[in-house]
Amino acid sequence: MADGRRPRIGVFLSGGGSNLQALIDASKCGILSGEIALVVSNLRKAFGLERARQVQIPVFVYKEADYATPEEGQAALLRVLKEHGVEWIALAGYLKLLPGNILRAYPRRVVNIHPALLPKYGGKGMYGHFVHEAVLAAGEKESGLTIHLVDEAYDHGAVLHQQRVPILPGDTPETLAARVLEQEHRWYARVLDKLIRGEYGG
Repeated sequence: MADGRRPRIGVFLSGGGSNLQALIDASKCGILSGEIALVVSNLRKAFGLERARQVQIPVFVYKEADYATPEEGQAALLRVLKEHGVEWIALAGYLKLLPGNILRAYPRRVVNIHPALLPKYGGKGMYGHFVHEAVLAAGEKESGLTIHLVDEAYDHGAVLHQQRVPILPGDTPETLAARVLEQEHRWYARVLDKLIRGEYGG
């Protein structure tokens, strides 16, 4: 940015956080102009939280059940995001729907990465190995990843980028997942950076 201040990104995750690590690395080397300001998880034992702690990024565990009402929890989540100056949100293996108040507070500023070519193999329950198993069971010739804006439905929102990954003879869900993940790590930061810079329009 012109004033030298870096855009602040909140990353939401539920698992190991390899895409978080890729975003951290991209931020350090300048591929991603923003900085990771906060990491949020719905699971206290998600290894992604440990990745954040190792580089002194603040973390927040958000479990709606910890609050008297859903509305109270949602207000607390928004408050924490604002307290950390979060301007953009990147979902990186986050297995919950974001509350509507968060989406309203960050219009066109929430992005997700999905390990398939949406609209195929998306929706509730379609994550991780379930996606790759379904792709192979259907006899597809290619898979890939989709980076898209987030709305109030799973894996639904305007597509920003898709990267195709061929399916090879003998592929298993594990081998396909590894090749797709390699491309996720390459593309997520680049697409997020273009979004932050306004290259996808209003």
